[in-house]
Amino acid sequence: MALFSYLGILCLIPLIFNTDDRYVAFHARQGLVLWMWGVLSIFSLYIPGVGVYFFSCSSFLILVASGYGLVAVLFDRWWKIPGIFALTKKL
Repeated sequence: MALFSYLGILCLIPLIFNTDDRYVAFHARQGLVLWMWGVLSIFSLYIPGVGVYFFSCSSFLILVASGYGLVAVLFDRWWKIPGIFALTKKL
């Protein structure tokens, strides 16, 4: 169930259906923040000039963080994504 956390909008599945497991909730909250960041970066495309660069950088960082999150889940680790984990505490 924790693997869904880093697959875009599928992060909502563990948040809705698996509320008892702390490990899954930890990864689902990080995945939710990454997904929201991705949605917000799509809106940056409407900003002339710098929007495309922000979207490109954001997409790359989200891809890297999601990939590392998937590897962390496969190896059963509690990896805190720098910057993202601080936002998950506010959720």
